[in-house]
Amino acid sequence: MLTLYHSPQSRSTRVLALLKELGVLEAVRIETVTIPRMDGSGERDPHNPHPEGKVPFLVHDGVPVRESSAIMLHLADLFPEAGLSIPPGDPRRGAYLGWFAWYAGVVEPVMVLEAAGLKHDVIERNFRDGAALKARLVEGLGDKPFLFGDRFTAADLLLHSPYAWFGKPGVPVIDAWVDRCMARPGAAFARDFDAARLAA
Repeated sequence: MLTLYHSPQSRSTRVLALLKELGVLEAVRIETVTIPRMDGSGERDPHNPHPEGKVPFLVHDGVPVRESSAIMLHLADLFPEAGLSIPPGDPRRGAYLGWFAWYAGVVEPVMVLEAAGLKHDVIERNFRDGAALKARLVEGLGDKPFLFGDRFTAADLLLHSPYAWFGKPGVPVIDAWVDRCMARPGAAFARDFDAARLAA
């Protein structure tokens, strides 16, 4: 059994989009919970088993899976028939895993620190900066519609998500890619799902 603990318009929204893209919404129980928000609204939900009260949080047959990158890798591998993962044995698997590790270890820290207005040589030497993020994405995309050519994968879904949240960066290659990702059925479903939950 799979249970996703989700809060509208949060990091778990991209997991909802992935579930739609995988075609497995009926196989996952979605528990909507509250979380403390950056604006001071919201609160920790006692029904959320995440040790820090965060989302997304996935429970698979009683085993917890934490962190967006791990959850999305796990789900895409769990449902390979959807074609959203690069499977083990494929020579591109290492590159695919690299995008997930780069997101967790570089993209999210850099974007959060820049959003907070924090800048320091130590940060840039260890994590790089926003310009380096954009340069790597431009290089990775090249003239392809998605990171792995014509094939949309869970890596595209994860990596475009902060730009869907913070806004497109104004780099034509990246902006067009974000638009393609946001035009996917998963993005539309997640937006509608969250809007309905917030309205309720």
